[in-house]
Amino acid sequence: MAIELELVPAGTVVAANGEGKALDISRSATRTFLCRLEVTDTIEQQSLDISIWGSADGQDFGKMPLLKFPQRFYRGTTRMLLDLTLRPEIQSIRAQWEVNRWGRVAPTPRFVIGLRAVEVPPMPRQVPVEILAPNTDQTPGHSSEKGS
Repeated sequence: MAIELELVPAGTVVAANGEGKALDISRSATRTFLCRLEVTDTIEQQSLDISIWGSADGQDFGKMPLLKFPQRFYRGTTRMLLDLTLRPEIQSIRAQWEVNRWGRVAPTPRFVIGLRAVEVPPMPRQVPVEILAPNTDQTPGHSSEKGS
C-alpha cells in the first residue's frame, strides 16, 4: 500500500512564514514521492515559496531543502517528484514556506494551500514478454514490410 502524506492539509490558510509537522517516511518501500502543491486561493501582489526538508532524527532538518517548488503567485497545481533513494538517512520530511507581500493594499499575505506527497509504487522487476514482443498479427491488407 502506497504511503500518502499530508505535508500541509488542504485548505490551510497561510498568512505568515511557517512549517508543517514532521512526517515519518521510514516505512516507504520506494522512497520516491509524487508531491502535489495546490494553491486554491490567493490575493494579488504576493508570493509563496514552499519547500520540503528532510531529517534523520525528526528534529534537525539541516540548512538545505530536499525539494523546492517554483515560486507561486497565482492559483493552480504544481507537481514535483521527491526521490530519496540515495538519501537513506532521511527518516522524516516536512514542508516549510515563506510568504511575501508588496504593494499598497492589505499588508498581510494570504494563500490557501495544500501539499500532499504520495509514494510512487515500485516498478515490476520483469516486464511480460507480450509487452516487449512486436505485433506479429498479419491481418489481410496489412504488412509490416516497407513498400507493401
